[in-house]
Amino acid sequence: MSILAYAPTAGERPPLPSRPIPHERDGRQPAPSEGRPHPQQSTAAVSITAAFLTQALTRVVEQQIGPRRPGAIYENVDGAFEVLAVVTDPAMAREMLNRRCARFAVIVRDIRRPDGQPFIVGSAWTTSDWLRRAGHNAPADEREQVTA
Repeated sequence: MSILAYAPTAGERPPLPSRPIPHERDGRQPAPSEGRPHPQQSTAAVSITAAFLTQALTRVVEQQIGPRRPGAIYENVDGAFEVLAVVTDPAMAREMLNRRCARFAVIVRDIRRPDGQPFIVGSAWTTSDWLRRAGHNAPADEREQVTA
């Protein structure tokens, strides 16, 4: 037993419905005749905002680095580490840590291992980190707060 199916030709098929017009422009709508719907900000306001954000970001990065300066020794649950260098250039830190959003990198060496090789960390300073010795160029108040 065979089933015969009617296959319409291309001329007999109804046209496919058009997709609904999206909210964004996709080329089917005419271009607006007027300019931007909102006024542009002045360049002075933009530069002040950018400077403020840069200063705020710098303060956040400094807080995340904490008292880790070259020569400092700090301890946490992973071990005790001597800070060899601090990299604050975001592009270099991203490359060193192989992360897209790194803002700083700290090169440390584990002092509890005799064969401790330098490695790079990008972790923020937390309450579980203890400063054992302040760095070479640390402010006087940090040198006084070192615990034994």
